[in-house]
Amino acid sequence: MIEKLKKLQNGTDIRGIAIENSEHSVNFTPRVARFIGHGFFNWLRNKNTDNKKINIAVGIDSRLSGPSIKEEVIDLLINVGCDVYDCGMCTTPAMFMTTIHESYKCDGAIMITASHLPYYYNGLKFFTPQGGCEKEDVREILNTACETELVYTAKGSLNKIDFIEEYSNILVNKIRNEVNSQTNYNEPLQGLKIIVDAGNGAGGFFANKVLKRLGADTEGSQFLNPDGMFPNHIPNPENKEAMKSIRDAVIKSRADLGIIFDTDVDRAAIVSSDGTEINRNSLIALISAIVLEEHPRSIIVTDSVTSNGLRDFITDLGGRHHRFKRGYRNVINESKRINEEGLDSQLAIETSGHAALKENYFLDDGAYLIAKILIKMAKLKEQGKKIESLIKNLKKPLESTEVRVKIKTEEFSSYGSQVISGLRNYVSNIPGWSIEDKNYEGIKINCDKANGDGWLLLRMSLHEPVLPINIESDSKGGTSNILKVLTSFLKKYEELDLSEIERIIKKDKDLILS
Repeated sequence: MIEKLKKLQNGTDIRGIAIENSEHSVNFTPRVARFIGHGFFNWLRNKNTDNKKINIAVGIDSRLSGPSIKEEVIDLLINVGCDVYDCGMCTTPAMFMTTIHESYKCDGAIMITASHLPYYYNGLKFFTPQGGCEKEDVREILNTACETELVYTAKGSLNKIDFIEEYSNILVNKIRNEVNSQTNYNEPLQGLKIIVDAGNGAGGFFANKVLKRLGADTEGSQFLNPDGMFPNHIPNPENKEAMKSIRDAVIKSRADLGIIFDTDVDRAAIVSSDGTEINRNSLIALISAIVLEEHPRSIIVTDSVTSNGLRDFITDLGGRHHRFKRGYRNVINESKRINEEGLDSQLAIETSGHAALKENYFLDDGAYLIAKILIKMAKLKEQGKKIESLIKNLKKPLESTEVRVKIKTEEFSSYGSQVISGLRNYVSNIPGWSIEDKNYEGIKINCDKANGDGWLLLRMSLHEPVLPINIESDSKGGTSNILKVLTSFLKKYEELDLSEIERIIKKDKDLILS
């Protein structure tokens, strides 16, 4: 059983199939969740030095399997003597806040979610007052999950609370206090039309419980009602269909700003009034501009695929850009490490939209990210400026692409490492290509103007049998040229599926011929 549970671990999360479908059989049932909940209790109890009663908060997003999983987890926790706060529909960042909120100060919190994954997935995320559980913590939780349940003589209590209401109050008060409008303190967003696309996830609260209370006109907001089938689009700021949906809504409703959240609201992106998508590098630039105004010379930690234009943008503002590894937890922990060394790093952000600020417990919180942007937006409005003015100097690459090359062998990790090592040895044979020395994962190659005019990064996926390739170029056709040269090397490896690369090269060739 332990081995089956371990297969559900995905970095710092638990994820599995909760609803049977044509492609997958169920491996994450309410009973499985019960076992893992027991592991979390055991893990907390082992850390509980004063033997006091443990209290744990539990919340869900809009997934169909959430209520039955929550019921089973709560039943387990009560039977082993926990006092439980049932937060109902909530967000991942809000669940962390239950551990530090004065009224609750829970020893731990469990969020039942699988983020942006399809409807048939579900999973668990764990928190303590120190933050989200690390990968090693989750491993320990699973190791104690199957120990015999000890039913306490005195069962725990169950308290149902509307914590998203209290979390909304935190955001509303922060925005009011920091805008500190002399003309309209309570409604600093009055006169602004701001719409939300929650994708039928857990983020619909933001329109009514935050924006409306601050005076914003939210007419035109869409997909606010929770629906675990996600019938309109996947709630994911990285999804093209999702971004098109909020972009179209902004243009149609003539909004000043559009906001989109992922399912459990630990990520977000925005669309400006003219329909420009502000995500990935643009979003990082925007929040970096805000942070660097407050904390000059701060180190901004990002993942490895951010652009050279972003690097220059941060540097021009007086900040320092530190590219690190993919994975939001990697980025956050690197920023924490930098601070522990006595340097100042106020922001850790991944291109996927996970943004964690030092001032907010280094919690990746999409709603808090948006709150920071709204504060600045309200202040700029008083100066007759728009929020997008902050990134007018951000240089964007002429071309960029990401290709995911599948590895067909079961020993994909070692095979992927062989490919990366082979490319490292091969680069000296390619004119105009050189290896970037300061790089923390895979291999990054700089390509001079005559041989691609940009860079490529080849790395192993964190969780899948895939070699992602990220490429940027400042010349027309540059990404295709870089791919062609790279493909001539990759063809030596028979266990790589190069069909996606070949499709992109053919498409680019057809466009040139037409």
